[in-house]
Parts: sequence; C-alpha cells; structure tokens
Amino acid sequence: MRGLRLMRARWLWWLAGALLILWGMVVAADRLWPLPLQEVNPARVVVDENGTPLWRFADQEGIWRYPVTLEEVSPRYLEALIQYEDRWFWEHPGVNPFSVLRAAWQDLRAGKVISGGSTLTMQVARLLDPHPRTLGGKVRQLWRALQLEWHLSKREILTLYLNRAPFGGTLQGVGAASWVYLGKAPAQLSYSEAALLAVLPQAPSRLRPDRWAQRAEAARNKVLDRMASQGVWEVSQVRESREEPVWLAPRQMPQLAPLFSRMMLGKSRDSKVVTTLDATLQRQLEELALNWKSRLAPRSSLAMIVVDHTDMKVRGWVGSVDIHDDTRFSHVDMISAIRSPGSVLKPFIYGMAMDDGLIHPASLLQDVPRRTGDYRPGNFDSGFHGPIGMSEALVRSLNLPAVQVLEAYGPKKFAGMLRNAGLPLLLPAGAQPNLSLILGGAGARLEDIAAAYSAFARHGNVGKLRLQPNDPLLERPLLSPGAAWIIRRILANEAQPLPDSALTQVVPLAIKTGTSYGYRDAWAIGLNARYVIGIWTGRPDGTPVAGQFGFASAVPLLNQVNNLLQSRSAVDEARLPRDPRPASVGRGVICWPGGQSLPQGDTNCRRRLSTWLLDGSQPPTLLLPEQEGIRGLRFPVWLDNAGQRVAPDCPVAKETTVEVWPLPLEPWLPQAERRAARIPPASQTCPPLSQAFPAPLILSGIREGAVIRRLPGESQVSLPLVASGSDGVRWWFLNGEPLNAEGRAYTLRLDRAGEYQLLVMDEVGQVATVNFLLQ
Repeated sequence: MRGLRLMRARWLWWLAGALLILWGMVVAADRLWPLPLQEVNPARVVVDENGTPLWRFADQEGIWRYPVTLEEVSPRYLEALIQYEDRWFWEHPGVNPFSVLRAAWQDLRAGKVISGGSTLTMQVARLLDPHPRTLGGKVRQLWRALQLEWHLSKREILTLYLNRAPFGGTLQGVGAASWVYLGKAPAQLSYSEAALLAVLPQAPSRLRPDRWAQRAEAARNKVLDRMASQGVWEVSQVRESREEPVWLAPRQMPQLAPLFSRMMLGKSRDSKVVTTLDATLQRQLEELALNWKSRLAPRSSLAMIVVDHTDMKVRGWVGSVDIHDDTRFSHVDMISAIRSPGSVLKPFIYGMAMDDGLIHPASLLQDVPRRTGDYRPGNFDSGFHGPIGMSEALVRSLNLPAVQVLEAYGPKKFAGMLRNAGLPLLLPAGAQPNLSLILGGAGARLEDIAAAYSAFARHGNVGKLRLQPNDPLLERPLLSPGAAWIIRRILANEAQPLPDSALTQVVPLAIKTGTSYGYRDAWAIGLNARYVIGIWTGRPDGTPVAGQFGFASAVPLLNQVNNLLQSRSAVDEARLPRDPRPASVGRGVICWPGGQSLPQGDTNCRRRLSTWLLDGSQPPTLLLPEQEGIRGLRFPVWLDNAGQRVAPDCPVAKETTVEVWPLPLEPWLPQAERRAARIPPASQTCPPLSQAFPAPLILSGIREGAVIRRLPGESQVSLPLVASGSDGVRWWFLNGEPLNAEGRAYTLRLDRAGEYQLLVMDEVGQVATVNFLLQ
C-alpha cells in the first residue's frame, strides 16, 4: 500500500514536472516566435474631420487600409460577420473543435474541401502570419490563434479582423472596402451592404462587386438567408434587402489634399490621421483650382487656404494648382513656402499705430516721394497722390503712407510684434528689420499670414491654426479689440462711421491684396463673417510673371472661393458670427490739416471729416522731422488790426495760430491752401522778427496739363527743366520712379506716348509736380 502511494506520488511529480517543462516550452516558443503585430511601414490614411478619407499611403506591399474600431462599424455588419463566419466567437478559446470536426466530416463525404472550419481568430492568425495549406501550416495557424487568445481580448482580435480582412486587390479592412466600394463610412451600412461586406473576404478576388456583381449578389443573398433562418434579422427586412441590386461605380481611391496629407504624416504617427479639413469643401477647391489652371501663365501655380476663424480649424488646403503637372512645380506646397508678402502686412502697421496713439482712421498722411538713405519707395500705380487719409491709403494700398507710419512706429518693433503673434518675417542672414518690411521686403508664409488675419475677427488676438480636431485653441494678442474692429471695417469698405442701427452686424467680405517686387507673387487675403481665405498665385521658382498683381490675379479667385463658402441655407446664414462695435470705438469729427477736432467756424479747420476714433484719441497729424523741422504745422503769429504779421512787441499785436498743410503736399493743394496764401503777409511798419520761410520750389520748362507732340520725323522729345527756389540737392521722379539726376536742371527725354507725372523734391521736403500728356 505504501509502495503504491509512493509510486502514485512519483507519477504526480513526474506529471507536474512534465507540465512545467511543457509550460516553459510554450512560454519560450511565445518569446521566440512572438505575434507579428507591429508593421515596419504600416498603411496609413489621412481623413477629414468627419472621417472621409482624403489620401491613402499604402504599406510596402501596396496595401492600404482605413483603420476602424468596433464602435465605428455598423452593428449590422458585426452581426452578419459573426453569425455567418463564427457564431461561437465570443465563447471558444480561438479554436472551435466542433467546427473543425464538422468541416473534416463534410470534406471527407464530398471528397473535396467544402468548409475550412476556421474561426475568426484563426483567420486573423493567417492574416498576420500567412502559411502554406499543409499540415504544418495548419499547426502553425492553430498556434498563432492560441497566441492571439492568450495576449489579446476578443474585442482586440475582432478589431484586427476588421482592419486586416482582404476585400480584393490592394484593399484590406472593412473601412477601406466601405469607402472604395460604397462611398460611405462603415458605420452607415445598410442590411444589404453589411451582408455583402461580411462575405467578401471568403473569396475577395472571385466576389469583387466592381467586377463580378452577380457572384457578389449571390454570396450576399446567402448571408441574408442565414440571418433570416437564425432569427437575427426580420424576414421582411431580409426580403427587402435581397431586392437591392449590387451595382457599384468604378473603384475610387481617395485623392484629396495630397500635399496637406503628406505634411500631416510628419505631425502624427497614427495609422488614421484625423484632420480638420472638410472633404466636400476640399473637393470643390481642388476642382476650382483645376478650372483656374488655364488662366495661369506657364510654369505658374496657385495656393488656397480656408480657415474658420471662430475656432481656427483649417477647412481647406490647396498647395498647388495640379499635383500631376510637374511643369508647374506642383509638388511644392506654396502655402508653406516662403514668399514676399507684398502689401498684405499694411493692415497690421495701421492697427498697431492706432494702438500706440500715432494715428486715427482719418489721419492726414503724405503720399509724396520719400528718401531715407538709399531707400526710395514708390507706389504700385507709379505716381503720387499728395494728401491722403489713413483709411483711403489702406483701401488703395498706397506705399508711401505705409512707409511713413512704419518709420514712426519702428520697423524692429513692428517685426517683433508680428513674430510674437506667430507671423515671423524672414530676412536674409545678418539683415535687420527696415522700412522695406511693409512693402514685402521680408519673407512670410501664406499659412502664417492667414492665421495673423484672424486677429481682425478675434478681437485682436491671433489664433494658431488647428490642423487636427484635438489641437488646442491657442491665441496671442496683437491688436486691441477696437483697432482690429476698425481695420476690418475699413477693409470691408465700411470706413465711414454709421449709427449702430445702420451698422451691419455681419461684416461683409474684407479684402487686402498684395504684389511683390517684380510681379513675382500676387496675394489676396479675405475675411468674411466666418472664414479667413488666403490666395497666392505666381511661379514657385520665383521668376516674374508680367502683368500679374493681386487685384487682377488673386482677387477673382478669392471671390469664387467666398461664393462657395456663402452658398449655404438661411438657417446657416442666421448662425453667422456677429461683430458688434466695441465700447472702445466711437464716432468723431476731426479737421485737416491738424488732425484734431476744432469748433465750428475755426479758420484752421480746412477740411472736416467724420471718422471712427479709438478710445476717443485724436493724435495730431503725423510728421517726420526731416520734412518739417521743429516748427511743425502750427505757426504762432502776431497780427495787427489790418491782419498783417507783426512783431510780438508791436502795438495792438494779437497772438493767434495758423495751421498749415505739411510742406511736401503743396503741389497737390489749391492756391488758397498753400502756405503763401495761408500765412498773412508781413507788416511794413512793424515787421516780425523773423521771416525765415523756405523759398517755394518752382518747376519751370513745362506747365500743368500740357499736351506735348513730337516734331515730324522725331521719335523722341527733349524737355529742358529747371527747379528753382531753395538751395540744396534736388531729386527727380517720373511716374514715381527715381531719375538719375540731383541737380537744379535736368533734360527729360521721352520716346513713348502716354500720361506722365514729373516731380522734383528738395532737401527740406518741398515738392513741385506737373502732369502732362505725350502724344
């Protein structure tokens, strides 16, 4: 008896040891041959915010997938899949012995393979680790199935099947099949569609619905009948589903936003990269770009970006005109490229200057020739316009007034403010910010410019672009709410102050254009009630395009994009964001030339203007030291009873102040407004102590409005000119372009008919100008 117990104990020890060794071998095998779950170069897809695929990136074998979770697939599909493929999936340990025995019996009776008896877990094992259809291959499949059940939950195994099952050609996974074959998300499958996709992986090549619709329909009906016989779906529902034909359009691979999708791969490591784009809008924008292609010059491209400024989500991104046209460098994303921004930065300098109390919307600025060292900026329309208000200067995008304001504000401060808000201006190595910044003398990106323009709709704060839905909404201050509101209204052609009852609460489209030096870049930035629209056209290689400028080349395209965005229902219109007048913005009346309010009847109010005012501020007319010296525009004078200027100590001398226009504006003023007429004459009996007013600059040799005709047989006209008056160097300009002359006399030679503006400037800022016509 004792010997029997010893023998039984010995056998138990041997059994335990054997089981322990067996377990060690299993663990070792699991470590030596782990599940191949990680792919080196997995298939990836970029989708819009609603899950619509934009662009797919296949794996190294050319396979592409649309990753889904169980919650992102229709319950109908899951019911059809499990009931038809593996009814006991949730109960068995990865292998269903009853199914294996049943399949073996059916195969023996028929003398051929009728049923494989594979569970969903075993199918996943074969998909992860393909093997030959041999006995050794079957053992390997069983081992992988047990590994799956060991390491993963049932939900994880089922998710692997949903994303790895073959659906014909290069498609894997129900997500990719649903989008390519049916054009819809797998969560929206009907009963018929769910049954079709459930059976396709059994023979994906033979049942492809885009090639073999009848075979696919027969297989689908088999699944439908199974669902009815097992009581999973209602018989009436199955009957209706059987009547649906299997008809599919040719397979459509996702081909939207290629450059944006390529960029997003570097920002996320997910297999499915979810973005903020709107696939419907993106498709419309790309079609618009292709239709616009024929209007572009050879080798030219375009770029469009649409941003919802209420939440800073990027809704559309077209980086090139046609991704398939290599002659236009279409693989270069011009939204992220560094280009000269032209004049699109001007709204920012005017807004910043208002916040600093330098100007207000009706401030008198000077569109006259300027010379700062070797820098002599001109206007796009090759001329000068004299006195101009800030609002009009911004709307007409005049260069000289913007340079004047930037010089007063400071180029370094301007560049620093923009950089802090997320709009860096890129200069050559070692270069410092200078006055050319405001005319495009530094590089910038369209994406940064579009983001910066959101400040005019976000109460002065610049929002950071959101490329994925989970990106946080970040913003930085740039302008005060009042300055941002005023600039936006000016750009929307609503500079004239109106009562709140007459003021539109939904702001119409505000537009700013820009053209870089040499016609290399044409820009248009638009701001409607909800979106910022950025447009660029030009050549990616930076070569000029003759005749290309913002208003003609970019604005028409911007208007078409705006029309796309505005084509919405009345319900959507009612939900558009409002932009009420901030409390810091009020209405006021100021006078030129001083730039401040004056009482009615004051003789120094030479022109009265209504304007918006920020915090009630009325800064005086902005002057530059080299133009006016220390005298400014306010001339204190003493007058006698006859109204003549006298010395302060003369009898009956009364002090008064005469406000004059800035000296460089003289040529554009009527005779009655010029200094000679505004400042009273000096008295002969008690003359003032000083009469040191600069001698007027006079241009001789041609009169205003002259029509000049060439002599018979002559192709060129020579005009001897003389600038007399004050002393010093003279600078000559023709149609805004500097001429190579600095003396009192100059001979102008012209050989081309047309309208001309000739201008000469002296060292104290006086200007003489004349307009004439050459026939």
